[in-house]
Amino acid sequence: MRAEDLLPDHLNHADFNGTQVRKGTVGAFLINARLWAEPGTPTEQRRAAEQDLLAALPALRALGLFELMQMRDPALRALCGQD
Repeated sequence: MRAEDLLPDHLNHADFNGTQVRKGTVGAFLINARLWAEPGTPTEQRRAAEQDLLAALPALRALGLFELMQMRDPALRALCGQD
């Protein structure tokens, strides 16, 4: 399966297991996770990344991401309730 098979270009979101998931959610989560885990990230930016990480969790769970993958960073795993 390719990305466009799951979510064609003309759609920006889809329903997965009763949760609406927006296109780009997984990519945004990865970017925010890197920002959040980087020691040099300014406090304000780290706080914003944390809020966005937590907001994305229901969508990522609906996709089943954490059934297949585990985050390496222990602090990130704890933040996301994966410990």
